[in-house]
Amino acid sequence: MLLALSAHYRFEPRPVAVARGNEKGRVERAIRYVREAFFEARTYADLDDLNRQATEWTSAAALDRSWVEDRARTVRQAFDDESRVLLGHPDTPFPAHERVEVEIGKTPYARFDLNDYSVPHDRTSRTLVVLADLEQVRIADGNEIVATHVRSWDRGQQIEQPEHIQRRVDEKRRAREHRGLDRLARAARSSQAFLRILAERGDNVGSAIARLLHLLDAVGAAELEEALVEVLERDTIHVGAVRQVIDRRRSERHLPPPVSIPVTRGQHAALVVTPHSLATYDALKKDPTP
Repeated sequence: MLLALSAHYRFEPRPVAVARGNEKGRVERAIRYVREAFFEARTYADLDDLNRQATEWTSAAALDRSWVEDRARTVRQAFDDESRVLLGHPDTPFPAHERVEVEIGKTPYARFDLNDYSVPHDRTSRTLVVLADLEQVRIADGNEIVATHVRSWDRGQQIEQPEHIQRRVDEKRRAREHRGLDRLARAARSSQAFLRILAERGDNVGSAIARLLHLLDAVGAAELEEALVEVLERDTIHVGAVRQVIDRRRSERHLPPPVSIPVTRGQHAALVVTPHSLATYDALKKDPTP
């Protein structure tokens, strides 16, 4: 970084020996001067205010002080004389950003400087690069900038872009609908034709999948399949019609209305239970043999 800085501003860095303070006395005195003449007892509202005051101070008070090699002259006068033989200043400032590689886990956030910055949901489980300056935090995947945030100087904050969060929500919803669609297809084959017709006429397929899953949990695969076959034959393609058929059939068999028991959060939520004939148990009951 120092070599890149010196190349940009066209100066020669000169290293000194370790623990040899006498070789860099001017540097140490300059740091002391800034600490005592600028920082002591100074108040500021935020970092931008401090930087503004520093710029004003370096272009006024710091230049108007006496030059150490000739007290009769100011630093400004000495610099004006020397600037005639100095190389020109570059047109663009040095890109003084901090570069840090970060590991993105299963959640789409990059941890930098004790804050979490959101990234697109498809950039998880990989290494990204944070490029941070005083104002922005940019996150890159190779040569592509995938996220840009205003830098936070707090701690423990979660800085997010709405589009990152919305894409994550949409992706989760699509995944949930896909799992529900697969479960319905395994339990009741006619659900595929039923849902395809809903999609073709622009109905809310996600809502229909959720309602059919509730019916599946309440009455089982066989009853749901029979009801779907009937509504397809009658061309009454609505979830309400499926529920009406199920209620009618159960009423004819003197069964209570279906009650859905939510089990979607359990580890066996995707299982489909197919009812079997109980004739074997009836035969055992009739057989007098112990």
